[in-house]
Amino acid sequence: MKEVWIVDDDEEMGHAIGLMLQLLDYVPKKFLNPRPAAQALLAGKRPELLILDINMPEVTGLDMLEFLRRRKEWKDLPVIMLSSEAADVMVEKALRMGADGYVMKPVTIDELEKAMAQAFYKHLSK
Repeated sequence: MKEVWIVDDDEEMGHAIGLMLQLLDYVPKKFLNPRPAAQALLAGKRPELLILDINMPEVTGLDMLEFLRRRKEWKDLPVIMLSSEAADVMVEKALRMGADGYVMKPVTIDELEKAMAQAFYKHLSK
């Protein structure tokens, strides 16, 4: 089974997304902030896909996305941004920075599955 990492400071949201991922036959791994996720990546661990909340204290999802896209070994890691912000400017910024998708909170299982399929397809076609 494929592992998907969720980085979200909202424990309930991370839990809900984790349950959705299990229903979609993925193994969720939850992080409450980007630092432990970055440390795991630096230690050589790697998920099939990363779901990043944009609005987190100290280190934001956009900060983490920038960190990932600056390193060649993670440029091909599919990343979906998660946010309660619907502003087109934020969506465009995340996509311009290298996000492969963007879903709004609260996300449904159908929206999540569609965003994941698009992110995987985007990286297969590169």
